[in-house]
Amino acid sequence: MSGNDIIVSLDIGTSKVRAIIGEMNNGTFNIIGVGTADSEGIRKGAIVDIDQTVQSIRNAVDHAERMVGIQISEVYVGITGNHIGLQTSHGVVAVSNEDREIGEEDIERVLKAAEVIAVPPEREIIDVVAKQYVVDGLEGIQDPRGMIGVRLEVEATIVTGAKTPIHNLLRCVEKSGLRIKDLVLLPLGAGQLSLSKDEKTMGSVLVDIGAGSTTIAVFEEGSIVATSTLPIGGEYVTNDIAYGLRTLTDQAEKVKLKYGCAWYNDAAADVLFKVTRIGSNVDKEFNQQDLAAIIEPRVQEIFQLVQAEVKRLGYTGLPGGYILTGGTVAMPGVLEVAQHELAASVRIAVPDFIGVRDPGYTSGVGILHNAIRSYRLRSASGSSSNVKKPANRTKSSSPAPESEQKPGLIERLKNMFSEFI
Repeated sequence: MSGNDIIVSLDIGTSKVRAIIGEMNNGTFNIIGVGTADSEGIRKGAIVDIDQTVQSIRNAVDHAERMVGIQISEVYVGITGNHIGLQTSHGVVAVSNEDREIGEEDIERVLKAAEVIAVPPEREIIDVVAKQYVVDGLEGIQDPRGMIGVRLEVEATIVTGAKTPIHNLLRCVEKSGLRIKDLVLLPLGAGQLSLSKDEKTMGSVLVDIGAGSTTIAVFEEGSIVATSTLPIGGEYVTNDIAYGLRTLTDQAEKVKLKYGCAWYNDAAADVLFKVTRIGSNVDKEFNQQDLAAIIEPRVQEIFQLVQAEVKRLGYTGLPGGYILTGGTVAMPGVLEVAQHELAASVRIAVPDFIGVRDPGYTSGVGILHNAIRSYRLRSASGSSSNVKKPANRTKSSSPAPESEQKPGLIERLKNMFSEFI
């Protein structure tokens, strides 16, 4: 990444699709555009309708493009779900340079060596996350580039996923006319953004409560060690409100966003609102305490399930406590319920960038953070731009082969010189 580089993340959630445009400017990173669209075709975090999902992606990307005035061609895509699995691996290579200085090629080779594991035919490797490198027996090295050594080893976490949901996700993004730069595990990106170094080292749990699912990621010794997804989230709160107030789901969602409070003691009896009840044209009046009496039990249940799942994964009493993120935790009172139910230190993580200071954007910004971190570590010279100026987006349903992408520079030079002919 050199000069002013544009990178784009795509976070495809159950209720919203978010496209976030980031800019690297001389080593500093800023968010310059955000596009959001209602998510159609996603249920409980899984794609159930390809065409509707494609349209939602296009709407979010178009929104982001109009905000910044550029055209997006490549995106980093977030992935999560219960099909995600983690397993440890070990790779060993001999340093190839004659002067025994460890370079980028050695890093790539040792990570490739760590990838050589038995993977069931219905699964594939999404990412390889290095926990530590070992140079000639010296452990605890995070970045061995430039060091002198003969033998390079890596202890890594291999992220695998089921082929069907991965390929459905890739198909949706490709059909919307975008090339996929890389897949990023959402809890990994969000954890790198939200957790401090001490929280990741001592041990902590990142809980991302979305609309259709809750993703749990356990970090320990500086790396992600376990992840799981529960099929419950903010949508269940909305459904409870719809049943409790006997109103339409759309109205229940609006009431939740405007008047919702998850902690009954904080709810106000004098905050009043009206809803149209199903089967009646007459509006009925309720107060915020009526709403909190419906919301609190469901939010309590979510955190009870989170605690049980963390215990099932084999982790209890982690010093770093729980870090909450996701759109649902923006509701007033959620933090108090979490502290009461989890009986541990709890805080809410919010991205510290203008325009995205909301827990719902943590995953999208985390994807960008992960991409920037890998670029900085590699210190790669030159990178392909993520945007192009022409207004017409390619309608191809699959990304161009590598052999077709490379002549791009030659074609641009031809076009440039044709103006003088």
